[in-house]
Formats: sequence, structure tokens, C-alpha cells
Amino acid sequence: MSGFTRDTKHYGDRLVYEALESKWGRYHATHCGCDRDWVTVHAEPAGFTVVRERPGFVALVGPGLTEGVDEERLTANALWEAVTGKPGTQDWYEPVRVTCRCDHCEAKERAHWDALRAERKARAEDAKTSPLTDKQFAYLEKLADQLGRARVDRAFADAIKGTAIHPRRPREHTRTMLRRLTRASARKMIGTLRDDATRARFGLPLEP
Repeated sequence: MSGFTRDTKHYGDRLVYEALESKWGRYHATHCGCDRDWVTVHAEPAGFTVVRERPGFVALVGPGLTEGVDEERLTANALWEAVTGKPGTQDWYEPVRVTCRCDHCEAKERAHWDALRAERKARAEDAKTSPLTDKQFAYLEKLADQLGRARVDRAFADAIKGTAIHPRRPREHTRTMLRRLTRASARKMIGTLRDDATRARFGLPLEP
């Protein structure tokens, strides 16, 4: 989420404001609507400087936001006015997130992310062999009814590619075929059929 932060690894001793793109892009679209990039068109001309940028957020410094301000009374009103063209009305104060970079904290952070990655990997491996869920099965049935056998067979063949799941057997009913999917292959098939259903709903040609 957006907020004020101090992080010696990325910003030295500077106070910065990390602005979440989805949040500030939405503010800009709602209150300005110029359909241009809010950072380059509004924030930078107003005196704000980008000190770090990654997909999904941008870190800014500037007057009224992180410079010449009382850190006990921080608001994003200055950036709001620059981006939307309207005076900010934020009447609450935001805290500063401080990221500790000592060896102990860094080791703890690495261990946290290593554990998360291990958990995700274990779930992904389990999904390759565990049967699809009842919820997945019901959704696939619904999509199959909408799109017909030809599209279902194509999506099924794509979903089982590289797995031990056999293609549709002669005279095999669609429900029986779907029950042979794993959670992982069902997830892949749902993605394909959902895209097909969306294109069909808007009258767009389906991909071959």
C-alpha cells in the first residue's frame, strides 16, 4: 500500500513516499481524466522527483510531501493536489514505515521469503497430482456448456500437455473426462475456456 517510508538500502537517509500505481492511477483517472501518465505529466512538473520505480509503485520525494514537512504530521495532500488539481483534504496523519537493515533483520527477512517460496513450490507440486476441486469441476462444466465440445477438447488437450493425463477416450463423456484433471491442469483449462467465453461474449473471434 502507499505510504511514507525510510529504507537505508534503497533511499539512504531520505524520507520517501511510495505511491502504489493502482491507487494513484485510479485517483488520476477519476479526478483528472487526461489519459496521460500521472507521474510525468503532473507529479514531476510539480517538483516531485522519482527516486525508485518498479512495476506497481513509484517512490517520490518533493516539497510538501517529504521535504520541508513535520514528520509527525505527514499527509499526501501535496501530491493529491498535483495529481488531481484539487486541494487535498486528508485530515489524518500517516506514520513512517522504517525498514531495519541490520544483519539480524536481513536474515529474518530472507528466511521469511525462503519459507514462502518453499510453501508455494510445495503447493504447486501438490496441485500437479491432486484431483481437481468440486468448485473447479462445477465451473468447467458451466464453461463447457457455453462453448461446446470442440473448444473444450482443444482446451483439455492444451491443459494436459506434458502430464500423465490421457486425452479424451472414444465415447468418453465430458464430465468423466473433466474428472480426470488435477488441480493444476484444471486451473490451466479454466483460464483457456474463460478467455474463450469472454471473447465470445463480446463477439470477438476465438483464437484458433
